[in-house]
Amino acid sequence: MLAASHSETTLSAQTPAPATKQTAQQTWKRPSDAELKKKLTPIQFAVTRKADTETAFRNEYWDNHEPGIYVDIISGEPLFSSLDKYDSGTGWPSFTKPLEPGNLTSKTDYKLIYPRIEIRSKLADSHLGHLFDDGPRPTGLRYCMNSAAMRFVPVSQLVAQGYGKYLPLFQKK
Repeated sequence: MLAASHSETTLSAQTPAPATKQTAQQTWKRPSDAELKKKLTPIQFAVTRKADTETAFRNEYWDNHEPGIYVDIISGEPLFSSLDKYDSGTGWPSFTKPLEPGNLTSKTDYKLIYPRIEIRSKLADSHLGHLFDDGPRPTGLRYCMNSAAMRFVPVSQLVAQGYGKYLPLFQKK
């Protein structure tokens, strides 16, 4: 079983960008909740800002099989790839690993009787879902995410929407 820690951690094995180079991610600022309430649907706001959970089997991406990536609905941070998505039988989009581990943070969630590992986006601090240790090999992990916290970018739109660096993942070798 995954150990739920009491402190927030960044899920990253990547080296941070040099301090001398300021990236768009370092200068991006999350809009206020008042602004987000105007831009997001009620379920998107409830999930991302209030850590609600959408209904299983009645969400946009639980049964999406199109190739592409999933990004944070607020910041556009790349989160997951369809290449790591699988049918967990839970009714929510589930992934074996993140596309960009450095774009996720985790913290212990005590909303139920037992502690769970909550997954949030790093920049927008959006509640995305939870991490469980009952996933398939090779990771054994299940990132159980809410569709309402993500936007899907199909392979055909990766370049046009600024995610061209992920195109090679989907090209046949």
